[in-house]
Amino acid sequence: MAPDSFLLEYLPILVFLMIAIGLSAMMLVASLIAGRQKPDEDKLAPYECGFDAFDDARSKFDVRFYLVAILFIIFDLEIAFLFPWAISLGSLGLFGFWSMVVFLGILTVGFIYEWKKGALEWE
Repeated sequence: MAPDSFLLEYLPILVFLMIAIGLSAMMLVASLIAGRQKPDEDKLAPYECGFDAFDDARSKFDVRFYLVAILFIIFDLEIAFLFPWAISLGSLGLFGFWSMVVFLGILTVGFIYEWKKGALEWE
C-alpha cells in the first residue's frame, strides 16, 4: 500500500474535524453577537457553591457543600451501576444478584455512617 493512499484514508476524518471546528467557532461567535453580555445582579449572585463567583480565590468557604457534592456523585454512580445490572439480571443468575446485594449493603453502611456523623445536615 502506497503512503499516499494510506493518508487518503484519513481525509474524511480530517474533513469531519474541520467541519466540526468551523461549526463550533460559528456557534460561539453567533452566541457572542446575539446574546446579551450584561448580566444583572441575580445572574452574578452565588448559586450552588455558596460564595461569590467573582471573588478572591483565597477566600474561606464552607467545605460542607463539597462533602454533599461528593456524596451525590457516589450515590449517582450507584445508580449508574444499577441500570446495567437490572437489564442483565436474567443472565447473571444468583451470583449476580447476591453480588449487587453486597454492593448495595456496603453503600448503605457508608450512607448510615455519613448520616450518623452529621455530614448530611446543613446548619
